[in-house]
Amino acid sequence: MIARHSFLAAALPELPLDGWRPTKETLHRYAQIVGKIRLEHAPYGNHWWHAPLHVTPRGMRAAHMFGGDRSFEIEFDLAGHAVEIVTSAGDRASVALRDGLSVAAFYGELTSALAGVGVEVDLANPRPFDLGDERPFAEDTEHAAYDAEAIERFHRIILWVDYVFRVFSGRFSGKSSPVHLFWHGFDLAVTRFSGRRVDLPTEVNMLTREGYSHEVISFGFWPGDAKVPAPAFYSYTAPAPDGLSDHPVRPPEASWGPGGMALLPYEAVRTSGTPEDTLLAFLESAYQAGATAANWDIPALTIPAASWRKAVSGVSG
Repeated sequence: MIARHSFLAAALPELPLDGWRPTKETLHRYAQIVGKIRLEHAPYGNHWWHAPLHVTPRGMRAAHMFGGDRSFEIEFDLAGHAVEIVTSAGDRASVALRDGLSVAAFYGELTSALAGVGVEVDLANPRPFDLGDERPFAEDTEHAAYDAEAIERFHRIILWVDYVFRVFSGRFSGKSSPVHLFWHGFDLAVTRFSGRRVDLPTEVNMLTREGYSHEVISFGFWPGDAKVPAPAFYSYTAPAPDGLSDHPVRPPEASWGPGGMALLPYEAVRTSGTPEDTLLAFLESAYQAGATAANWDIPALTIPAASWRKAVSGVSG
């Protein structure tokens, strides 16, 4: 029997985008600052896996980076409302997260705190990425909202999503990404690979060329943005195969959007009597649609249910 935990049994909270949009836009930019530090201070990983943040019991972390003569980590403690820095030299520093802390002030306090523990940061491009905002972080005094209660609800959700994505990931025997939070789109995601390379046109940019060098089916959670103005789960197959959207997705609230993107509103999961089963049904149906349309070797890439159930019960029994 799969072990259950109290945070999984608790009701998932509401998180309508309009209710915390200023805070979400501020936190997104905070995360981009830390993400860009990670991009420049972590060893390169294929498919840009060295760049994302990862969910932790306290929030989200940029793990094990290197600066000068020491290694360091930066964690958003969304339960304690601070950014915590630790180094291999035993030093610690923190930045309090609070309402009124602008992106510019956060950038200044964070880089000063890092310098105070022996880590010098000089970003090559200290500006937001793909947010329609070219202001340098050091000049953004507009985004300064921090609703602690909304932040805690967001943290509660990503903890739960991270868990369910890991459950889903454990049923696949092929190459799979970690569950990670991409700071450019602020989405929590996990990706499966068929193992086949993709020949991309020469004009494709470096980000796309590395991220999509192989066939993938990706799954994720957005807290909402200008394109999808409500929290939602998604899945897409790349390259998108012909006939993808002809395949069904579950549950009934799920649908195919433009460009072969499968979408399931977070509210449909939150209000379900069995939210974990509802989300897993969506993920599995989207995977089956993409893998079937793209002619993946589904049996060879599947861990039989009897195997993962036996493994879990054997460890916990």
